[in-house]
This record gives sequence, structure tokens and C-alpha cells, in this order.
Amino acid sequence: HVQLVESGGGSGQAGGSLRLSCAASRNIEFYCVAWFRQAPGKERERVAAINKYGNKFYSSSVTGRFTISKDNAKNTLSLQVNSLKPEDTAMYYCAASFFGYCYPTLRVADFGYWGQGTQVTVS
Repeated sequence: HVQLVESGGGSGQAGGSLRLSCAASRNIEFYCVAWFRQAPGKERERVAAINKYGNKFYSSSVTGRFTISKDNAKNTLSLQVNSLKPEDTAMYYCAASFFGYCYPTLRVADFGYWGQGTQVTVS
């Protein structure tokens, strides 16, 4: 069982930056770990993921602006969010999946562990 706790959300201005962090209760090295977001009235979408080999994957809406990173020694996951846009406003969740390769076809249901979320609001 993995417990995930996000932090670092908040309000930002368009064009600004935020850094989200996720602390895991155990080693996440062999998991697929990812950041999802969900805006009101919309489906939860995966925006960034990093697999057990350290390969990184991004959705087209955030490529070039978001950077995912993982520290296996500290059991932490981070998301650097640059060039904020109003459409980035959402609740952001970190999640972990046993499917360590992070296939793009992984569904929300394939991620068995979730944090409580942290709100990002861009004006």
C-alpha cells in the first residue's frame, strides 16, 4: 500500500510558475507515477508520468511547460509547472500504478494509489 500526499498548489498568474510535490509513504521506484488533473465538469486527465526506467511522458497540452521528476531516494514526485495558463486551473493529483512501464493506454482505474489532490488556480 502506498500513501501519497500532494503539496505546493495555490494561485498563480498566467505566465507564472508553480511547483507541486508529492510525498510517498514507501519506495516508488518501480511504479509508474503520474500527475493527473481534473477541472470542474471535466474528466480526469493524465498530464505527466514517469516510469520505472525514468522515462517521462507528457500530454500534448503541457509539453514544453511542465516537467515531471522523481527522487527515488526521498520517495518524492514533483511537477514543475511553467508558463501557467488559465486552462491549467484544476485539482492536481499524484498517482501510482503497478504497471511500471507507464503505457499511454493506462486508464485512471489502473492507478491504484492516489493523493488527496492540490488545487491550482490560474488567473
